[in-house]
Amino acid sequence: MDEAALIQSARTGDLNAFNRLVLEYQDMAFNLAARMLNDEDAAADVTQVAFLSAYRSLDSFRGGSFRAWVMRMVSNACYDELRRRKRRPTISLEPVNEDDEEIESPAWLADDAPSPEDQMERLELDHALQNCLSGLPEEFRSVVLMVDVEGLDYQEVSVSIGKPLGTVKSRLARARLKMRDCLSQYRELLPSVFRLDDEVTQ
Repeated sequence: MDEAALIQSARTGDLNAFNRLVLEYQDMAFNLAARMLNDEDAAADVTQVAFLSAYRSLDSFRGGSFRAWVMRMVSNACYDELRRRKRRPTISLEPVNEDDEEIESPAWLADDAPSPEDQMERLELDHALQNCLSGLPEEFRSVVLMVDVEGLDYQEVSVSIGKPLGTVKSRLARARLKMRDCLSQYRELLPSVFRLDDEVTQ
């Protein structure tokens, strides 16, 4: 994909070119929004808003990582949604399917068709991870998701959140410590390689 050429074409009003860019990054954008908001429907809305904003703002893109620029649109849209929720708090409910049955497996965790026993352990670990992610401050959550889940480098995250590299590294380090402290409550669910040394030997 010639990203630069597609961006240039999109700037002239070529919707097909922009749609190719959307297809390239829509999964990453949706995954980030879903993890930030813990709500697939809201994530879909936010992702659409972010790409519309990106299309309207293409003239402001000055080069560099387009992926990071798009992720900034997504993270900003997530923050707007989170602020809206704080103004209008709602009761948090587990997601349900079309039959109003609770969905136990968060959509952001890939399903590799494990055995029933492994699946149960994985579901429990899913809940633990999502609980710990949800407990992070928003600015920490976005950084750890972009780096450790989506694989963006520090510079891209710096662009995405509009903060210096030092801030990105500091937030990531603090987020990882908070995740480790939180997950220590669920140590029996973690693979032994992730447990503390003294607990592995006991």
